[in-house]
Amino acid sequence: MDDTRAGGEKNAERLTALSDGIFAIAMTLLVLDVRVPPDLTAQGFRDAVRGVLPDLGAYALSFMILAAFWRDHRRIVELVPRFEGRTLKLALVWLGAIALVPFPTSLLSEYASEPLAGAVCLTNLLELAVLRTGLHGRWPSDPATERTARFVATDLGNTALVFGATVPLAYAVSPVAAMWSWLVLLPLKVTLGRRYRREQTS
Repeated sequence: MDDTRAGGEKNAERLTALSDGIFAIAMTLLVLDVRVPPDLTAQGFRDAVRGVLPDLGAYALSFMILAAFWRDHRRIVELVPRFEGRTLKLALVWLGAIALVPFPTSLLSEYASEPLAGAVCLTNLLELAVLRTGLHGRWPSDPATERTARFVATDLGNTALVFGATVPLAYAVSPVAAMWSWLVLLPLKVTLGRRYRREQTS
């Protein structure tokens, strides 16, 4: 194994360790906004629990989003042969965006959906850029690996498109309508996943 390849693999290992730590911290920070004040009366406690429900919803949504990013990152590490140069720099910028996710999440329950939608769109585009630059703009020659790379790229592109489209939708219609439109991703992901599994077994 030459030094360049060995260095790239070491970078991938270090990047994975760093990303696991950042994801763990970001996922933990999400729950810090979910709290009930102490020393409440019975009625005050019930009111406080009802008031914290939007925070719980924002936490659950953002946790699932971060879990999806972590899963995609694992797939990309397996697909990209070496992390160096521009690919490594983009990966670090992407991790910076991941660490920022708790902030727009804290705005979601109190203000609007636009910050989180914009952050998710940007993060998906950065992750897609990491994949494409890591593959040097070419799909892998192995058919099975190519199918996986195309699946990951399409999934990232669809997610970025849906979340990006909801930013103007929130201004034109309403933030609530924009958040409900995120559900469009469910049938898209199910259809894409079924097609990928069918191609893998054919």
